[in-house]
Formats: sequence, C-alpha cells, structure tokens
Amino acid sequence: MHVEKSQLNPTEIKIVITATEVELEPIKNSTLKRLAKNVKVAGFREGKVPLQIAEKHLEPNTYQAEFLDEALTALYADATASEKIRPVSSPNVNILKFVPFTELEFEVTTEVIGEIKLGNYRGLKLTVDKKKVAAKDISEVLDRIALQMSERKEVTRAAKNGDEVTMDFKGVDSKGEPINGADGKDYPLILGSSSFIPGFEDNMIGMKPGDEKSFELTFPKDYGVKALASKKVTFTVNAKLINEMVTPKIDDELAQKVGPFKTVDDLKEDIKKQLEFEAEQAFIRDQQNEAVKQLSEASSVELPGQLVDQQVVFELDELRRNLAYRGQTYQEFLDAEGTTEDAYKEEVLAPRASEQLKISILLAEIAEREGLTIAPEELQAQIQALKAEYSDQNMQQQLDKPENQRDIASRMLSQKVVTFMVENQAK
Repeated sequence: MHVEKSQLNPTEIKIVITATEVELEPIKNSTLKRLAKNVKVAGFREGKVPLQIAEKHLEPNTYQAEFLDEALTALYADATASEKIRPVSSPNVNILKFVPFTELEFEVTTEVIGEIKLGNYRGLKLTVDKKKVAAKDISEVLDRIALQMSERKEVTRAAKNGDEVTMDFKGVDSKGEPINGADGKDYPLILGSSSFIPGFEDNMIGMKPGDEKSFELTFPKDYGVKALASKKVTFTVNAKLINEMVTPKIDDELAQKVGPFKTVDDLKEDIKKQLEFEAEQAFIRDQQNEAVKQLSEASSVELPGQLVDQQVVFELDELRRNLAYRGQTYQEFLDAEGTTEDAYKEEVLAPRASEQLKISILLAEIAEREGLTIAPEELQAQIQALKAEYSDQNMQQQLDKPENQRDIASRMLSQKVVTFMVENQAK
C-alpha cells in the first residue's frame, strides 16, 4: 500500500491511497466469507457452501460494492495509523481508480488536529502556597457550629444584627419589571451574615413582624449573574417572622452534643485536622490548576473548526440538562445572563470549548511522549470504586459499557499527566 499525504491547510489534509492485489486479497477473502453465509445453493446447507462455489452465485455488483466498502474502511484505517494522522471528522472519499479485487486508488480529505507546539511541562515554577490553619480559622468554625445549634426564640421587637428574619422579597428594575433571581418567599436570613448583597441586611435592621419596606440597592459590578452586575434594583421586603438566635456557650457541653468529644479541646483538635486536610486538598488542586494554566499559556494547538463546533454542541446539551434539573429553561438562563444564544455561544461556549480541547490534546501529547498509560488493573480498580459509590443498578450498568470505561480511562490519564507535571516542578 502506498500513501501520499498533502496538507491543504493547517487543519485539513488530503491522502491518496493506492493498494495492489497483495493488500486487497485478504479484504476480498473477508468479504467473501461474510457474504457466503447467506448464499443458498442446492445440495448444500445454508452457511456451508464452499467459498469458490458461493463466489459464483453472488450478484457481481453487490459483491463488488461490499468489497469496496470494506476495502476503503480498512485501508483508510491502516493509512491513518501508519502516517500518525488524527482525523476529527468523517472523511470525504473520492475513488480515482478501481479494478475489481486487484487495484484500488482513492483520495480522502479530512479535518485533523493541526500542529501541536508543546511548551515546557517539566520544571514548572509553581507559585501556589499552602494555607496555614490559624487559631482564628478554628474559632470561626466553632462560631458557625454554635450558630447552627442555636435555639430560635420568636420575638415581636425590632430586628437587630444576629436575628433570623423570615421574609418575602421581590426586586424590580427602574421600569417596575420583576427581575429574575431577585425574589423569594419565606426566606430565612440571619442579619449580619453577609449572605445577601451589601446593604440588604442593613436595611432590614429595625423592621418588626408584619412590616413592609422598600429600598434601592446596586448590585456589585463583579456579581456572578452578569445581568444583575452594577444594576440598580428596588427591593420590597415583607418581614413575616423574627427569631432571636440564642447561641449556646462554646464549652465541653456543646462539644459533647456535637459528636464523640469529651471536651471542647477535643472538638478543636478535630476541627484543626479537618481544616488541615481541606487546606492540603486545596493546595493540590491549586497546584494542578496552575500547572495546566502554565502549560496552556506556553503551548499552542491548531484546532479544526468542526471539532470546536462539536464541543460547543456537547457543552450546550450539558447546560440544558443541568438547567432542566434546576427547573430553569435555557431562555430564562440567557435572560438572567443578559445575553442572546448566538452571543453566549460566541463569547462563552466557543472560547471555553477551544481551551478544553487544547488542554486535552496537550495532556495526551505529554502522555505519549512520557509513556504514561492507564493499566487495565488501574481502570478496573477505579470502576469498582465508582460502583461502590452508587447503589443504583442502572448507574452500575453504565459503568460496564466500553465507551464509558474509555472515557473514565481518558480522564484518569489526564489526571496522571497533571500529577506528573506537579511532581516534576522546579524545586
């Protein structure tokens, strides 16, 4: 088999494949064996007709078409493997010459991953620092535990900091139109907790049960929902119930109520261990994220447009499913973000899809260069661990599907590469 490759553009190639009788003979035999199973000849049981006889009873056009289809598939696969071509789209095939069973020449154009310029991934200079657990951190957790175990005592006086106010609230814009995501009913809010935007809780101080109050606030410019960032909103709040939070003293008695602790010092030690564990996990994640970021900034990948488009469709489907799970439509989401579908695809999804694909390709390239793989026993151990997490029978069956196991193995390999980069950072 002869393969001639030419680059049409950075992410599209053309390959011309020529095969002679030597390469075509095994494919012919494979096609013949497959078709012979359905040939009926008097004196022979179905499926037991000798190949030489069965071949004479095959309809020529059907035989050649089946052979050609199998030959194109097999030869194209061999060519991409031998030339280390990574196609990302269905090939466009054009047959140039075909002498049945003895000679075949065809050309294929397909989109591929373009040039990969892999930046430095060994000796990275990671600057992440591990957070040290301070006495203040432990005290804050103790305060939260005490607050969670507080008794609620209904009062009729004016609300003050530390009280829990159950309220209905609604936000409207300058035209009096309701704002999505700026309303709630029977919502319990502890004043002074800084749970709401700046100024909201301050405006509720002094309200009594049954009071209604309106006030205007401006959402922070860095607010998570773009449609509300820097937006002026008029809130109307109805205070329905005020509870005074009777917070217990932080002592041995509280510790014993919280868990298997004899003293508050035992509880503090347990909190410290948990915070140190969380700090270690955050440190590992931050190092890995920085390693991937530095790799991406130092590298480049020519991505075919079709591959990015496919990833955008995947991302959009995932978003729709997540929104439906939360009881929100895609249009409601776009309205809350203050954008349109086309703008969201262009400004958010496409750049994110490109970056995800780029990182995935770069990590795969490092894995190949460094000989990093996922052994079968590693994969099976991970699958068994996942099965142990899910009692749902359908989920366990999903984990047995080959395509899902390939996806799990791919994620494991990416993680192994990132760990490799962190372990080989500059000391």
